[in-house]
Amino acid sequence: MKTILIIEDNEDIRENVAEILMLSDYKVIMAANGKEGIEAAQKNSPDLIICDIMMPGVDGYGVLHVLHKDPATQNIPFIFLTSKSERSDFRSAMEMGADDYITKPFAGNELLNAIESRLRKMDIMKKQLTPDLEGLNELMSTLNSKKTLDDLKKESNTNEYKKKQLIYKEGQNPHYLYYILKGKVKTFKTHEDGKDLVMDLYNEGDFFGFVPLLEATAYKENAESMEETELALIPRKDFEELINSSPVTAKKFIGMLAKNLMEKEKQLLGIAYNTLRKKVADALMSLQKKYHTNKKEPYLIDISRDDLATIAGTATESLIRTLSDFKSEGLIDIKTGKVIITNDKKLENLIR
Repeated sequence: MKTILIIEDNEDIRENVAEILMLSDYKVIMAANGKEGIEAAQKNSPDLIICDIMMPGVDGYGVLHVLHKDPATQNIPFIFLTSKSERSDFRSAMEMGADDYITKPFAGNELLNAIESRLRKMDIMKKQLTPDLEGLNELMSTLNSKKTLDDLKKESNTNEYKKKQLIYKEGQNPHYLYYILKGKVKTFKTHEDGKDLVMDLYNEGDFFGFVPLLEATAYKENAESMEETELALIPRKDFEELINSSPVTAKKFIGMLAKNLMEKEKQLLGIAYNTLRKKVADALMSLQKKYHTNKKEPYLIDISRDDLATIAGTATESLIRTLSDFKSEGLIDIKTGKVIITNDKKLENLIR
């Protein structure tokens, strides 16, 4: 049962709203003024707050200001309830971070619809959404967005890239959020000595190229297709419309897309400090975990030795010698240039 806090100094209105909510199976907490409302919110952490604006002492704007500064209450949906209907009041409430604004007198279904809409949005924010098109479509649908990412994908340009074709390069300004319909993509930085360092690997169903969009900066790395690849290019303005829909939405979206930051940090530390055998073993296992979708069949690591060497963070010659050692030890097999991991456990033990 969801809990709703009503902050209203008019007893008749307060009791009327409470009755409507209790008949709709909500648990209700009531406060007769702003000070009591703040204390009730901090003590009970309600699922939603309905608050009058014009109250003696701490008014509704003051309540919202205090609760938004408190990390424990700042994300609670907040609906203003007031008899003031001037547009300037509406704009002030929205600019302060209110989620909705209902004027008196109001119909019971109007209030309930506003509450249900806000609660649905909070429920989706709390869910562990998948960081792919399906998860983001669910997010946008709950936010009552005019379009889902499925729509954006269909309306966007779809580009095809050949193997080893550059998608964007370091220093360019971003114009799109990229979504992989088919294929594989790597992002990498090129050192002044000409060596490449792989920053990340992406597979079908992944988004990439989002960090410079969020930071409003140029690309800090290059992106290249690892095989024949098809991408949907979602325009920057549509991406910004989504993340600007609310601070909570932006936080959720960023969290979904940045899910692999800890893995990336671990990978870079491994490249810096691991032995050669550990580096190669880690690269092989990472590729298998990333791209092995059909568990019934062995995964063929079909990338060039140069690419595999950059992922491992070592020289190509050193990689080739290590692969030969792994094959003689029965850890891998090599068929027509493709690497097959034959002993997962022993390879994993090398990494530990």
